[in-house]
Amino acid sequence: MGVAHAFVRAINRQSAVELHALMTEDHVFIDSLGNRAEGREKMKAGWEGYFGMVPDYTVAIEETFPEGPVVLLFGTAQGTYSKDGKLRPENSWSTPAAWRAVVRDGLIAEWRVYADNEPIRQVMARNR
Repeated sequence: MGVAHAFVRAINRQSAVELHALMTEDHVFIDSLGNRAEGREKMKAGWEGYFGMVPDYTVAIEETFPEGPVVLLFGTAQGTYSKDGKLRPENSWSTPAAWRAVVRDGLIAEWRVYADNEPIRQVMARNR
């Protein structure tokens, strides 16, 4: 459970470097649409890109349920979409979310997100 919360803290600091250090070499990220990205290096770049698009992205965890190597986290994801680096209040969004972390050897082997992407999609559509 500790490494899952450390992963969340790294997300909340928008630190791709810290996230990279907490992932297994063969880390798997699965988004809420079922898209998969594999490999720690690929995911470091993925997080850097996401933090560029949502510079203030944060996760608020309300409940955590550890069960062996799996940790389930429930809460809210929020941020502000930015296509030019500027944070505008009208581009902020928030959505209930859940995450499933698989821990192996003290690192995150899999991070899976379950969230409604519609709030950020609407903001992105307004900013085309």
